[in-house]
Amino acid sequence: MAGRPWPVRLAFRDGARALTIEFDDGARFDIPFELLRVESPSAEVQGHAPDQKRLVTGKRDVRVTEAEPVGRYAVRLTFDDGHASGIYSWDYLRELGENADGLMADYAARLAEAGMARS
Repeated sequence: MAGRPWPVRLAFRDGARALTIEFDDGARFDIPFELLRVESPSAEVQGHAPDQKRLVTGKRDVRVTEAEPVGRYAVRLTFDDGHASGIYSWDYLRELGENADGLMADYAARLAEAGMARS
């Protein structure tokens, strides 16, 4: 794992509804809880193939209620809607942080295409 950015701080900011994650290379990201939920790495959301990805709706106000370490490589998040099957690797959290704006825009576009809203 040498050379790979390693998280040095995770802060779940309930008021901002975001996870702040800082890495040892100085990168810092604020990832909205909504994005964490709708992009959960769980099979329930992602399916077992790219064409099986589920469009998750109504998560604008979702909150993270628990974070449990999974080995040294990830964290399992529990949300207030009961979802708790996503295991977020440090690499995946980095990817979400780096691409949060684009992913949120894509999510909004998919919702609009389906005639649905974020709330």
